[in-house]
Amino acid sequence: MRNNIADICSRHINVEGHNVHYFTAGKGDPVVVIHGGGGDARTWLRNIEELSSSYTVYAPDLPGYGNSQPLNGRYYIPELTDFLDDFSDNLGLERFHLVGHSLGGGVALNYALNSPHRIKKLVLVSSLCLGSEIAFWVRLISVPTLLRFLGAFTLSVFKGIKWVVKKVLKQVEFVIPFSPASVTIGGSVANFKQQTMILADRFAEVLPPTLLVWGARDGIVPVRQAYAAARLIPDCQLKIFEKRGHNVYRDDVTEFSNIVRGFLN
Repeated sequence: MRNNIADICSRHINVEGHNVHYFTAGKGDPVVVIHGGGGDARTWLRNIEELSSSYTVYAPDLPGYGNSQPLNGRYYIPELTDFLDDFSDNLGLERFHLVGHSLGGGVALNYALNSPHRIKKLVLVSSLCLGSEIAFWVRLISVPTLLRFLGAFTLSVFKGIKWVVKKVLKQVEFVIPFSPASVTIGGSVANFKQQTMILADRFAEVLPPTLLVWGARDGIVPVRQAYAAARLIPDCQLKIFEKRGHNVYRDDVTEFSNIVRGFLN
């Protein structure tokens, strides 16, 4: 099966007994891209198209997102880090470049700390785990009671919309933009006070060359965390998009992809 964008292939692979969906395209050095907690691998399709001219790109739907089977448990960064290790093993990737956004950045950073010998270069985009601060609304939805209510309510609303679309517009497929993982992820990355997994005390241990990409107007993870990390990570470059926010990779696809390509070369 091929996606509508260029020659991006949609594939499935068995990872430790779980059916995992991923996109792949291109030829060259492997690049694994890990999406954030608010979306799935589809949010990276235009970047995959850009990067696939120079690299073989793999972009999995994290467990419980997109078309990937959920995990038997909660979605903490260490569990997702183990998933990344199993996913890359199943693809036969011994060493690869790693790119992660937001939640995916936290996963990528944790993986690079645990398995530095497997990472050629690391790109973190508006990443979690660099500091304690995070948007108030993320801390708010980490409250267990509110989290359960919002998760059930949000999914029921979109399931209702999907039912109506199926009945009224039979030729149109409606994909629910949220999953159980995406509406509950807040409780695994933050509590009411701060992020729950902070890796700032390990910045000196980051061995792969690292690029931090941030939007100066990021309302979820403040850009000051990027500046602080860039001073402590041994081999680190920093690129700030002054007029962009948390999703800079989607807001400036071509420039972002060119910056990443230049760094990885």
